[in-house]
Amino acid sequence: MIDNQESRSLVGVRFRAKGKVYTFDGGGVPVEKNDTVIVDTENGEAIGTVVTVTKVAVGTRTHDNMKFLLRKAGEADLTRAAENSSIEKEAFQFCRKRIAHRNLAMKLVEVSYLFNRSKLVFYFAAESRVDFRGLVKDLVAAYRTRIELRQIWVRSEARFFGGIGMCGRELCCVGFLESFGTVSIKMAKEQNMLLNPEKISGLCGRLMCCLAFEYDSYRESRKNMPRCGRTVVLSQGRGKVVRQNVLEEKIFVDFGEGREAEVSVKDVISVEPARS
Repeated sequence: MIDNQESRSLVGVRFRAKGKVYTFDGGGVPVEKNDTVIVDTENGEAIGTVVTVTKVAVGTRTHDNMKFLLRKAGEADLTRAAENSSIEKEAFQFCRKRIAHRNLAMKLVEVSYLFNRSKLVFYFAAESRVDFRGLVKDLVAAYRTRIELRQIWVRSEARFFGGIGMCGRELCCVGFLESFGTVSIKMAKEQNMLLNPEKISGLCGRLMCCLAFEYDSYRESRKNMPRCGRTVVLSQGRGKVVRQNVLEEKIFVDFGEGREAEVSVKDVISVEPARS
């Protein structure tokens, strides 16, 4: 971490329309949202679009490895970007044909040409490892530059294409998720969700990332609630807990003889010990 000696801006830049947002030190360059800019990256200069601009006070501490925004994109930069985009489209079609010709079990997702034209990156999805050495030779011969084939998994593929989740909002992986965390079926069970794959799976076919968002809260709330199957004593009498409403801190109690009621956890007088 280092101390900045002057007031600066932290600038969020996106390199792809639906890609992750990366933060750069504004370096004193005046920019606004939606400006096209050139930034310094580990792979050299890159072109992107400003999505956020945050003013920081004098002396604000930032990461010492934070890269800088270099300049607003000029006419020459925009021309190069357009030419690179054209090459990316051409390379995508060429690569797909070579994949089919070599009968490789892989699906090409996207092609990215570094702004400085030092490397072409081909993103692909596959169920298992693929021997693509022959394909690399084809691509090197065609484009005379460094070639990288990068395998991505189904969650990353969904991020590339984007879409709308069943909640009606943009996919979390596109909108704000920085990385993919672990999601398990246990999280769905803890939140009393129907274990129907169609209801708890995202567009990628895997468990929805949002299952992890409230998991800890549900777990914490359940600590103060009688478990299902336990016998509780209330002013109405004794009954067995059959369901829980965690969000409203209520439980459904079966008093027998067809009598069932939803009561607040606060109304529970006592919980009888579990039978061994």
